[in-house]
Amino acid sequence: MIGALRTPAQQLVTVFGGSGFLGRYVVRALTRRGYRVLVAVRQPELAGHLQPLGTVGQVHVVQANLRYPESVAHAVAKADHVINLVGILQESGRQSFGRLQAEGPRLIAEAAARDASVIHVSAIGADAGSESLYAHSKAEGEAGLFAARPDATVFRPSVLFGPGDGFFSRFAGLARSLPVMPLAGADTRFQPVYAGDVAEAVARAVDGTVPGGRVYELGGPEIRTLRELVEYVLATTERHRPILPLPWSVARIQGTVLGAIDRFSLGLMPKDFVITRDQVTLLERDNVVSEEARREGRTLEGLGITPTAAEAIVPSYLVRFRKSGQFDLRRAAPSEAPDDLAPRSGAEGSNFQPDRASGPAVGQQASGGPRQP
Repeated sequence: MIGALRTPAQQLVTVFGGSGFLGRYVVRALTRRGYRVLVAVRQPELAGHLQPLGTVGQVHVVQANLRYPESVAHAVAKADHVINLVGILQESGRQSFGRLQAEGPRLIAEAAARDASVIHVSAIGADAGSESLYAHSKAEGEAGLFAARPDATVFRPSVLFGPGDGFFSRFAGLARSLPVMPLAGADTRFQPVYAGDVAEAVARAVDGTVPGGRVYELGGPEIRTLRELVEYVLATTERHRPILPLPWSVARIQGTVLGAIDRFSLGLMPKDFVITRDQVTLLERDNVVSEEARREGRTLEGLGITPTAAEAIVPSYLVRFRKSGQFDLRRAAPSEAPDDLAPRSGAEGSNFQPDRASGPAVGQQASGGPRQP
């Protein structure tokens, strides 16, 4: 109803967690449509990179923290649409799964105006019965959201990819640092989805073209095992590393030890090397779009969005992980440069021979005329 009455420029969209990886894609999709965007984040000083995505004054950043309901209420006070992108893979300090992912969606939905649309990004694998705290909190957050706003729209993407992601870039960084790739969940299946496609789905929900009160599962065009995805990263970065699949018992010990080291070091351990016990538990289940969602059209294809293949995007930002970066391309260089400056550039020994070229005829020589002495 809102979209039919007013133009995007007259509507305000509040985006919680807009400074994260997916956030910049969502903000870009919204600003291109002309919406005014209010980005609500804990640390506004870290969200300055979002303002150039729109025109002057189109993107504004405010401080909001899900642990303080009054800041949430202030952020959504004038919003026509509210988007929640807040999510963490690992608990840190006061940033807990319970507070951010289980309670946060309900808090945001209750604070939003009754006539404002509410859009929430969850994750494939959300399950109230899961042993993973991450997956359990995601499911609890969805339940609280629908209890407060039955008309809300929920998107569950598989693992996201795009420049600056934490998936392909992470394995490329590990391949650069390690002589061997130890891999937990080597046979677990994933359906990587381009962050730009997920942002487009979110923006269409803001437009009002996506039916609310439903859960959509978003995945890319291909399903691959984790081993296959790591092999693809190695091939793209032109690195040769043996892959060592870890038994689940060993993987759980690894997650427990590395998670503890990261906590005791106060987060100083390089993030590429950190895997927690909870993340290992997540790897025990496939991360793909369900058959039920496919049948009911609750997918990207069902929304009229053609999923982008990883091969179309990933090589462009993994090139920096090659030994010589983008210059390590093994291009075939010509043996001699064209002799354009010679007195007689068409003479014997010159590489400039227009009469032998396969392109359009140029000049008298190429047209069969007499060669100049």
